[in-house]
Amino acid sequence: MRSRLLAVFALTFALTASGGAAVAATPTTPSAPSASAPSAKAPPTLSDPHPCEGQPGYTCSMLAVPLDHRGKGKGKGKGELKLQVATADNAGAPKGTLLFLTGGPGQPGVPFITRIAQRLPEVAKNYRIVMIDQRGTGDFGAINCPQLQAQVGSSDIEPPTVAAIEECAGILGDRRHYFTSEQTTGDLEMLRQALGVRSWVVDGVSYGSLTAARYAVAHPRNVSKLVLDSVLPHVDPQGDDMLYLTGLRATARVLREACTVAPACGFDPAKDLAWLARHRKDHVMIFDLIVTYEFLDPTYRDPNPAGLPAGAGDVIGAIHEARNGNPARLDQQLALLNSGGDPVNRYSSGLHIATVCGDGRFPWGTSEAPVAGRQEILERTRRTLPARKVWPFTADTAVGNGFIQECLNWPRSQHTAEPSVRLPRVPTLILNGDRDLSTPLEWAREELRYAPGGRLVIVKGASHSIQNRELGTQGREAVNAFLNG
Repeated sequence: MRSRLLAVFALTFALTASGGAAVAATPTTPSAPSASAPSAKAPPTLSDPHPCEGQPGYTCSMLAVPLDHRGKGKGKGKGELKLQVATADNAGAPKGTLLFLTGGPGQPGVPFITRIAQRLPEVAKNYRIVMIDQRGTGDFGAINCPQLQAQVGSSDIEPPTVAAIEECAGILGDRRHYFTSEQTTGDLEMLRQALGVRSWVVDGVSYGSLTAARYAVAHPRNVSKLVLDSVLPHVDPQGDDMLYLTGLRATARVLREACTVAPACGFDPAKDLAWLARHRKDHVMIFDLIVTYEFLDPTYRDPNPAGLPAGAGDVIGAIHEARNGNPARLDQQLALLNSGGDPVNRYSSGLHIATVCGDGRFPWGTSEAPVAGRQEILERTRRTLPARKVWPFTADTAVGNGFIQECLNWPRSQHTAEPSVRLPRVPTLILNGDRDLSTPLEWAREELRYAPGGRLVIVKGASHSIQNRELGTQGREAVNAFLNG
């Protein structure tokens, strides 16, 4: 779910993929769909195969998909999109094909295929890894909303201005209906057919875990195994995921656990945070800061993490100092880790808002609810949220987060089809770090309840995105054993 996956660590992807030099690409706004979609009877194909630039051993191609997979009458004639796909050249891999899905939503896949293969070498040896720039992302179709991109970039939590939201809605127009996970599921099924594989392993990280799970629900016979890494549950029956209630509450657990590591803090960071949340107006941004900080330092206590000036780290210490009258270091961290400015071809804020608002369930219902009544319902939610649901933060933090504020002002649009609550009975590995606040461990436990073939591996001391960012090897060893055992 944590979109800032790109802002903090995707440079590592780019450097690895290009042999040490970042690959520049010109951001592009998706052009208007062509006059007619591919024939429903024509089998999907991959066109224009060529070596992926800067990624030896991988072939890049294009996949044409209809703008609207709901099709059959009202979907016909709406045009098509062309999505970039990267496939490993070991087409005869002994264990078949593995589709790896990145997250956000907003992050492309193709630039990162080398990085993933290097992190999972035994998997890459036995499987043909495939990655796709999901609709609305990447070099050939990223949705470019300049104000949104500049203000929040890849942050889930920082709220943009209403003007930025309105600009993005205007840029997309009626196309805003067609960038949900339901439509992406249709794209993935066309990709499977174009590759000519009967079934494949589907592996998703962060929001990609939701996409992977929803694909498995829609096409259970086409999934041999499922890997869900840093999980956002694929359903939200309680209707509170967009309020981020689980993440707000998990902050106390994570910071307290971090404080027990020697040398112990000697104070309660959750109580410090609770005080700040009630005495500072920027409590939403403090939550955003903590979630961002995990990408730099899963201990939350290192004064010198890579990516920050010397002595500028230790977010727990900064919170404690601010609670006791010295906010300088916390304010410095807020400035250093402020959102916005991500290159659109490496993260599309426009795709993010269109997908989250189309997929999510909110206090006012779905994206199909009238805009006029949403604020009143949200205010009623704010007044009635029990303190225990949000502590150490407040109800104001919950209703002020980016998911809520973006979608509060997003125009009415087609809501994604609600999937089955239960996942199919396929072997499912769920991975989560116990220090993850982007997609907290509690969400992984929730998804496990929906997975009859599931097993949860908790990676101690790890934060978000186990397969890509885990400092140790526990999680990746579990993936290797699950897929190659």
